[in-house]
Amino acid sequence: MTGDSPEIASDSRDLTCYRCGANAAFPDRKRCDCGEPLWFDTDAAAEAFAWPDAGTGVSRYADLLPVETGGDSRTDGGVSAAAGSTPLVRASGLDADAGCRLWLKDESENPTGSFKDRGSAVGVAWAARAGREWVGTVSHGNMAMSVAANAAGVGGSGSPRALVLVPDDISEERLAAIAQYDPELVRVAGDYGRLYRETLDADAPVEFVNSDTPLRVAGQKTTALEICEAFAAETRTRTKRAPDAIVLPVSSGGHASATWKALRELRTAGLFAAADLPRLYFVQAAACDPIAAAYRDGNDSVMPADDAGDTVAYSIANADPPSGTRALAAARATDGAVLSVPDDEILDAKATLASEAGFCVEPASATTLAGIRRLADSGELDADDDVVAVLTGTGFRELDAGSATTETVALGDLSERLRALTA
Repeated sequence: MTGDSPEIASDSRDLTCYRCGANAAFPDRKRCDCGEPLWFDTDAAAEAFAWPDAGTGVSRYADLLPVETGGDSRTDGGVSAAAGSTPLVRASGLDADAGCRLWLKDESENPTGSFKDRGSAVGVAWAARAGREWVGTVSHGNMAMSVAANAAGVGGSGSPRALVLVPDDISEERLAAIAQYDPELVRVAGDYGRLYRETLDADAPVEFVNSDTPLRVAGQKTTALEICEAFAAETRTRTKRAPDAIVLPVSSGGHASATWKALRELRTAGLFAAADLPRLYFVQAAACDPIAAAYRDGNDSVMPADDAGDTVAYSIANADPPSGTRALAAARATDGAVLSVPDDEILDAKATLASEAGFCVEPASATTLAGIRRLADSGELDADDDVVAVLTGTGFRELDAGSATTETVALGDLSERLRALTA
């Protein structure tokens, strides 16, 4: 796919609904008449898909994407070209703690420190090729920085400008982190939770790339594609099974949906039998867990949480997740589950990932290890299961979610103190 036109592959011009099967044209629609979110219909492309022989980053999977993202990290494609190709690390030192064979997918290696860059790369690339003047998002954290950075990285007189809608009470620290990329920032007073749906109907020339829009989901499915390709490549014959399970934090349900979409495409491609695909487990913070509540109660749909409280994992505290029902369906379709963990377990897992594995992650990412511990304790995971915890974002922006105990030693006493410490 080349040129200035935002052409989508002929087999993925349409969007489709996972629930009722209805189709809709892109970019006119984002949600189905049944109320559920839409994603790109890539069945025909998936049937012809094989693991690529070349390429890096998100664009490595261009055959399954609706638009090119600007090449790979060796080309002049800006920030978007650097998204993806993040490390998958074997964390054997945590096996006993986790109760399984633990792998860590480190999404902090993306340009702005989170998995959001995958979806932003695709969304901003499409907006640029479509000639959109504006690309927007509703966020006060990782997604805001990601969209703003990716828009800034496109460059050129015809590139889209980023528009970021933030809550009126956003902290100055977060505002400054977003503002460094020079987007148009608009504070919105009122019910910030309604903003997502307001942008769906907004009469403005802005391509909103929000949490679960089709473009974002298309980009974010590359997390799971990379995980499965890495496992397939282990044997050099590319026939090894995928991991037994993939565990992600869940908020809006967009990344969870994208992971399920990737597995469906790999099954359609014939690269994995249905029985070999991983189970999907999604983890929420106990203070705000509408998807986990629906799973526990045996419901088919996710209802807004009326009693949502505060949590250290604030970035996944979504009381009304727009793709919550789709995430619920993903967990059940893969024989997985949705669970929630309290803040004390999240903070303990965060500390363990740092002190025992060397990964500084945001509290939302730490829910994965906290959830894996619970799944192992309940017998859902076995000691010989290969389990991938997706660490969705860096913790260097949230260093207040912990504490440090130190001592001060006079320079002249240092040698004596070091001998005592190391004795």
